[in-house]
Amino acid sequence: MSEYASAGEPDVAFFDVDETLISVKSMFRFLDFYLEARGEAPGTYRRLAGELQQMAGLGVPREAVNRAYYRLYAGESERRLARLGAQWFAQESQSAGFWLAAAVSEHDRLRRQGAATVLVSGSFFACLDPIAEALDASDVLGAPVVIRDGRLTGEIGEPMIGRGKEHAALNWLTRQGLSPSRCSAYGDHLSDVPLLQAVGTPVVVGDEPQMASLAEQRGWRRLPYALTTA
Repeated sequence: MSEYASAGEPDVAFFDVDETLISVKSMFRFLDFYLEARGEAPGTYRRLAGELQQMAGLGVPREAVNRAYYRLYAGESERRLARLGAQWFAQESQSAGFWLAAAVSEHDRLRRQGAATVLVSGSFFACLDPIAEALDASDVLGAPVVIRDGRLTGEIGEPMIGRGKEHAALNWLTRQGLSPSRCSAYGDHLSDVPLLQAVGTPVVVGDEPQMASLAEQRGWRRLPYALTTA
């Protein structure tokens, strides 16, 4: 057994973020906040978000849509994005229903019992770092944005979507010398399935029909999509 968890608990729990721990899509909510902070013309967010959603609607792979999103930040300062991310979170997290009660409670319980918790998301540091700090998560695996001379190039490494989440989690475990069989993972979407399949204890969050069916077929645990009230 590792140094992390007590007997009967996982060494590490990997958590998807959007619609697993929080109720919003952090990338889009932050983009809206960011564009307003930059003083962009009204309607800019609607146009850009619409273009990304149109790509998805046309069947463009999620990985490609994810890459297109990060090109919107080309040339932006890493430090400024981190500062804006903290401001965004301070505002967003005050909204009732921001946190998803069941998964957050599970996260807190595992931390108290000594498990490491790792957030795994297609979102990026501006959104994820303040969320991880608020939860006291052990680590964050977000979109590997490319930064040169303190500025985002607009490009990323392997998107943290689908197999990308699995690869990142398994690489993290290899560095720690830990076994996937002693880990759990939490996700709400079909794109989380590779990550869930890679660990010993997969947990489905919410009631997405395909995920609910998969959980039933494979005997995976489920947690409800339950909003916090404050």
